[in-house]
Amino acid sequence: MKEILSYFIDLIALFFPELCTACGRSLYRNERIICTNCIYYLPHTNFHDDPENKMARQLWGRFPFVQAIAFLYFRKGNRIQNLMHQLKYKKSPETGSRLGELYAYELKRSMTYKPADLIIPVPLHPVKFKKRGYNQSECIAKGLSSILTIPVSTTNLVRLENTETQTKKSRYARYENLINAFYIRDESEFINKHVMLIDDVMTTGATLEACSILLQKIEGIEISICTIAYAE
Repeated sequence: MKEILSYFIDLIALFFPELCTACGRSLYRNERIICTNCIYYLPHTNFHDDPENKMARQLWGRFPFVQAIAFLYFRKGNRIQNLMHQLKYKKSPETGSRLGELYAYELKRSMTYKPADLIIPVPLHPVKFKKRGYNQSECIAKGLSSILTIPVSTTNLVRLENTETQTKKSRYARYENLINAFYIRDESEFINKHVMLIDDVMTTGATLEACSILLQKIEGIEISICTIAYAE
C-alpha cells in the first residue's frame, strides 16, 4: 500500500511539481518551499552574534533597543530578492513562514541571542491586507514562533493610515510619512515585556522606527528588532 501511495505522489509531482520559491527548480520530496541548495547558499548575516552589527549601528540614536538582527543580506538579483518578491507579490505566505522557521533554528543555536517575551509583526493597513490576503511580517512571525515557542501579538499594534509608497523616499521622508500611521489598542499587553518587532526587509528602518517610538512610551517595555533581510 505504501509503495502504491508513493507511486501516486511521485506521479502527481511529475505533472504538478512544487517549485523552490528562491530558484524556481522542482523540489525533492523531502524539501519544503525552499530547496536544499538555496538554503545552503543563503547569504547569512550572523547579526545575532554581533551586538554592534551594521543594522544595529544604523539604528543607534534613533530609539532604544535591546538588539537589532536580520537573517540574510538583501542584494538585487540574489536569491533573497526572489524570496521577498514571492512573499510580497506572488501570494506565497508559506515562504515567510519557512524563512521564519529557518531563522528560528539559527537563533536557537546562538549563545548571544536574547529571547523576547512576545513577537509583534509590523501591521499592514486593512486595505493592503485585503489586497494581498495576508501580512507577510505576520507569516514570518508565526514561523519564528513555531520554533522559538514565543507568542505572537497580531491585533494590538495596528496601522491607521494607508501611507503612500516608500520606495523612493529618503529615511527622514519615510519616517515623516509614517509618524502617525500606527496605534496601540491595549498598552497593558506590552507593559514590562521584552517585545520583538518583526518586519520582512530593513532598508532605511523608518517603519521600524515609527513603531518603536510609539511602543517605547509603554511602561517597562524593551524592544528588539528582527527582520528576515537587511538591505545594505
